[in-house]
Amino acid sequence: MPIELNVERVANGGWCVARHEGRVVFVRHALPGERVLAEVTDETTRFLRADAVEILEASPERVTPPCPFAGPGRCGGCDWQHATLAAQRRFKAEIVAEQFQRLAGIEVKVDVEEVPGAPKGLGWRTRVQFAVTPDGQPGLRRHRSHEVEPVDACLIAHPEVERVGVERHNWHGASGVEAITSSTGERAVVVTPKGHRTVAVPELGADAYVLVDEGRGHARAVRGRTVLTERVGSREFRVTGSGFWQVHPGAAAVLLDAVLEFAAVRPGDWGLDLYCGVGLFAAGLAEAAGPEGAVLGIESDARAVQDARHNLRDLPQARVERGRVEDTLDRLGVERADVVVVDPPRTGLGREVVGRVAGLDASRVVYVSCDPATLARDAAWFADHGYPLVDLRAFDAFPMTHHVETVALLVKDAN
Repeated sequence: MPIELNVERVANGGWCVARHEGRVVFVRHALPGERVLAEVTDETTRFLRADAVEILEASPERVTPPCPFAGPGRCGGCDWQHATLAAQRRFKAEIVAEQFQRLAGIEVKVDVEEVPGAPKGLGWRTRVQFAVTPDGQPGLRRHRSHEVEPVDACLIAHPEVERVGVERHNWHGASGVEAITSSTGERAVVVTPKGHRTVAVPELGADAYVLVDEGRGHARAVRGRTVLTERVGSREFRVTGSGFWQVHPGAAAVLLDAVLEFAAVRPGDWGLDLYCGVGLFAAGLAEAAGPEGAVLGIESDARAVQDARHNLRDLPQARVERGRVEDTLDRLGVERADVVVVDPPRTGLGREVVGRVAGLDASRVVYVSCDPATLARDAAWFADHGYPLVDLRAFDAFPMTHHVETVALLVKDAN
């Protein structure tokens, strides 16, 4: 039976907060200030989760979701299609501030900046992972569910991803299909089979590369090559298969500029790029440090390390080592650096790595994060080690979703 709620504020993860009979309710598909009827989807001893199914009093910031698959019980890929873009960015800024205050005791004020390349917040996602139903129909997962919502198009997908046409074919025998386009116009499909099944890969156009990801860290080309080429400024980067690259077409350049501004690298500096991926930030650091400087990138993924070494081959002052960050720093005997850039996975650095990085005595640490909660937690630990937060920028690299990309500057306390 639906419950009536007065919606209060936004919460991390695409939720809004309301209260019902003394318990907190995390409700989706609502906006702050609205009065809604909501269906409870999950219940714990401390709180409820719910979906707003009827809007009794609407916020002036509410809009009609552009995608027919958005809404309660439907595709879980987008959180805020029912809000204006300005409201979405304000919500994200509020969440960043709330996470820093609650988890780190740090007061921050940040504006979430638009990233060029997403007109009206749509058509930006250059990598889309489709799930596949048992009968081979592609779709996207519903929120907090393994159930698949079949779709015939995704409005946040880049137009070149849609041109690949994954949704128009049957993928019987596959557990997932990823469609990718690069900034140079190349397109790929990465198919993940169920176990050892054979997947009949359809023709998707002569310019589409088709790969089969067999797990165990490698990909096999079915037709075409196994790599895509990304371009940032005048530099090209090789990315193998579904290897990590920013999914927003403008994000790589915007984040690189922000990182280099905060890093303030000088010729001759010794820099570290930890969790370096295919070498985007390492390349920028190495160019700034010049031939008299040096940059070390550390990455655990074997394919990314191979790509990074290829991408940095014209920069003899840069090298890349494979391994866990803390283990590799110890193995190589790295005890100091002038500047450190970290871009960890969503789980963040953690206390041990924060301590190891702080011990390098760098003048600056630049922290790139896609999760304000783990960034705030780690920022508090850095402050304990004498590296307070001195600047923070946030970018709307994932319009229509709750995700936000942040770049933080932590500077060694002279005292």
